[in-house]
Amino acid sequence: MSFDIAIIGAGIAGAALAAEVAPHASVLILEAEDVAGYHATGRSAAFWEETYGGPGVQPLTAASRDLFDAGGFLQPLGSLHIGREEERGKIEGMLAQFAGTGVDLSLVDPRERIAGLRPEWNLAVWEPSCAYIDVAGLHAAALSRAKKAGAELVLDAGLTAAARADGVWRLETKAGSYEAKVLVNAAGAWVDEVARMAGVAPIGISPFRRTLVQLRVDPPVPDDAPHVAHIGGEFYFKPESGGRLWLSPHDEIPSAPGDVQPEELDIAIAIDRLEHAVDWRIERVERSWAGLRSFAPDRLPVYGFDNGVPAFFWCAGQGGFGIQTAPAASLVAASLLLGTAPDPLVADIDRDRYSPARFR
Repeated sequence: MSFDIAIIGAGIAGAALAAEVAPHASVLILEAEDVAGYHATGRSAAFWEETYGGPGVQPLTAASRDLFDAGGFLQPLGSLHIGREEERGKIEGMLAQFAGTGVDLSLVDPRERIAGLRPEWNLAVWEPSCAYIDVAGLHAAALSRAKKAGAELVLDAGLTAAARADGVWRLETKAGSYEAKVLVNAAGAWVDEVARMAGVAPIGISPFRRTLVQLRVDPPVPDDAPHVAHIGGEFYFKPESGGRLWLSPHDEIPSAPGDVQPEELDIAIAIDRLEHAVDWRIERVERSWAGLRSFAPDRLPVYGFDNGVPAFFWCAGQGGFGIQTAPAASLVAASLLLGTAPDPLVADIDRDRYSPARFR
């Protein structure tokens, strides 16, 4: 079977891009797992935070907000970036870093907003725009849009070989053989492996394991509590339904691509860091999981055609911000892939900043 575009990976990156390009070209989405979004997309901490990823990512996050709101995918949360007196420089540095970007940030006393916070945590930056993301709804909507526009999704179709001849990519998968004029690499933690398979020089996009723990604590966490993150990057936590807490030690453990699982040590580290921040009693760990976040060497995403191999397109390196930037990122990537003018929503975003050419 032959298509204009074959996208490797049906997580949020591949699904959102397919939704944008399928009205203009025949699209095939090849997913290695038996369900789309099994890895990073399905294991997200599920919040939209404009400062996450830094100033280089913020334009994509900000441009995505209207589309999230229009789809009803966000619910209010708010975020506190907390620190101790010795971390005042980091607090001030965050404010300076985002000055002039339009992000609403202010200094507050965190102890007035988090009951049980230990007294040494006396500094905080308040980011009111932070919100929950309905990740499952967002991902399902993108796949639905792509399918309605004619895209074909094939599951259990792990790529085994890729070669280009006579202007066509010939793809061998566990589900059969396919052809496409353009090959899009949206394979998440596997993007460098897919590149090698296609004879393309890898960029050096590295996967890192991130751990999440769902806890019961006493007193129960109020539903209107904010997301809380250590300014030094050692933990974050946020409320979940029924008084539960989602907690992460903000770990970044280099890992091979695969179905990663949480380590007991990382769970213990997360709980220890929480206990040094609040005086809540940990009643029990209800569940834990881990996911992979994949970063390019400069920790910015990669969108664009490879400048060494024709018709090979990168949609990769979206770290932990892939979901919160998906609406705008897919518009940026689609314009580059189709060779069209960018959508007005992302027209002011510097697309060259995310080009794979910066690594060559």
